[in-house]
Amino acid sequence: MNQTDDRTDGGFDGRFDSGGEPDRRTDGAPADVPAKPVWGAATGVGSMPGDDARETAKAVTGTFEDFPHLAELPARGPGADMIGRTAGLLVEVFARVEPSGWRIGDRPGRDTRRSRSWLGEDLDALEEFTQGYEGPLKIQVVGPWTLAASLELRNGESALSDPGACRDLAGSLLEGLTAHLADVRHRVPGARPVLQLDEPSLTAVLRGQIRTASGYRTHRAVDRQVVEDTLRQVMRANDGPALVHSCAPDVPFALLRRAEAEAVSFDFSLLTERDDDTIGEAVEGGVKLLAGVVPGTDAPLSDPGGSVMGIRTLWRRLGLDPGTLAESVVITPACGLAGASPAYARAAMEHCVRAARSLADNPE
Repeated sequence: MNQTDDRTDGGFDGRFDSGGEPDRRTDGAPADVPAKPVWGAATGVGSMPGDDARETAKAVTGTFEDFPHLAELPARGPGADMIGRTAGLLVEVFARVEPSGWRIGDRPGRDTRRSRSWLGEDLDALEEFTQGYEGPLKIQVVGPWTLAASLELRNGESALSDPGACRDLAGSLLEGLTAHLADVRHRVPGARPVLQLDEPSLTAVLRGQIRTASGYRTHRAVDRQVVEDTLRQVMRANDGPALVHSCAPDVPFALLRRAEAEAVSFDFSLLTERDDDTIGEAVEGGVKLLAGVVPGTDAPLSDPGGSVMGIRTLWRRLGLDPGTLAESVVITPACGLAGASPAYARAAMEHCVRAARSLADNPE
């Protein structure tokens, strides 16, 4: 499938409409107030190892001092995983754990309550360690298409099989996100939330590669315009910056740019020269790159300058001004750190900060 096509064949043609398109602002300030920076030099992707919310929040905020994130701790079990955590945010849509995964049910149950309780613990810890903080704060949730590919309907099939279910999920996610972001702003008044939609299944959704419950077939590819429109609407839950993260190959940079993502987060090691044109166009169009250059699982860490050498090479290959590197790139791990040891996770975060400093000090 050609990633530059405007549409994929065979997809549904429904439209999700939240009923309005609120103005997008970079920092939530009045128009006559000078804008503050909304991006730090380095941040995490989302998940962390362990099950201690306070220790995790302390480590994250202490390392990423100018761009912390609300960490996820999937080691706690179902409800703390990325799908369960986001399912707990949904409004009037409830999910429970089945042997095959998360399935939509009729009413909130133990799994929903557990998901919401753990999120509350994480927010309490974040609030404790961000007293007086002013600056960007990244909040991650699963995006509408990975959510639709991962949640099962009552018949056991993915919600992706039903266009109406996809629209309902997107609308519910938008409503839940709006409330979640308002809670974050209330808890951390000086924060400027940056919304990250995790979409590792996005490319598979676009290419019709998500398998049915039987495993013998795949769901039809979703129309690219529908995917784009839905992402745009959900990102508008935030009145500040929004980005999309995927650590899968072949991230659709052009589609995400059209969907008004202000940044794209990705595993830098998966880039190929086929991506050059779309990345160059995105950067020149003002899209920020959250470049995952530090391994997400335990591995030897090179010197910080070596970790960002590939980014410098990419800039030269694209003919971009090296002086724009620091303002165009945020350094992150390649993906979440849930599979890493606690010691490595701390080292990886610190390495991201040092690598970002190296990129700013030595762009050539």
